[in-house]
Amino acid sequence: MRISTKEERGKQKFTRQEQAIDRWCKENDTEISDRRIYKDDASGKSFDRKAWKELESDIQTGDTIVFKDVCRFTRERDNGYKRYMELLNKGIEMVFIDNPTLNTEYIKSMQNSADKMKKENLIGGMTLEFVIRLLLVTELDRAEKEREITVKRIKDGIRASSKKSGRKEGQLDKMTPELEVDIRKFLADRSIKQIDLMNKYNISRNTLKKYIEYIANKKCI
Repeated sequence: MRISTKEERGKQKFTRQEQAIDRWCKENDTEISDRRIYKDDASGKSFDRKAWKELESDIQTGDTIVFKDVCRFTRERDNGYKRYMELLNKGIEMVFIDNPTLNTEYIKSMQNSADKMKKENLIGGMTLEFVIRLLLVTELDRAEKEREITVKRIKDGIRASSKKSGRKEGQLDKMTPELEVDIRKFLADRSIKQIDLMNKYNISRNTLKKYIEYIANKKCI
């Protein structure tokens, strides 16, 4: 499973993926132990993800990886295709619940058909091989473009919200000169407690952390 709370502004959860995989397990009379559940809170634009690397170190020929959809696997087209083929050639099965045409079982059946076809019709077999590659690359490209669209929508929403409220983009809702002064005191004197600032200004811990980070970076600039 994979989410990216940074891209989704903290709103995304694992819930839908957990439910989809639970249904798949029931439908296929399969159990997955907690030890074999891998969860990444990281962008799909890279495979440099902690849980993914752990999964890759665990999997062996004949194992099956189950995803809710291809975006949980990757949001990279070229590197995603390369990694997909590496796993396929190692004998790793992959199941994409929402994208069944990407399941390795389906792709391998198409590859077998292409091999048989080439014995009778070389051009026809090569054409089918091209279709297989096109199918994989198209789906991975869609996942990559989907991420770009999501990021753009988030940025557009921020700009629209800032314009509507009359605030400059990046301005903090509850930041006041008094709060900024107190945060600077906190950064200089860690004997000051965060809970006291939270209570004084009636803000949550997450909001305070965001403001502390903002002031710390502003100070560095």
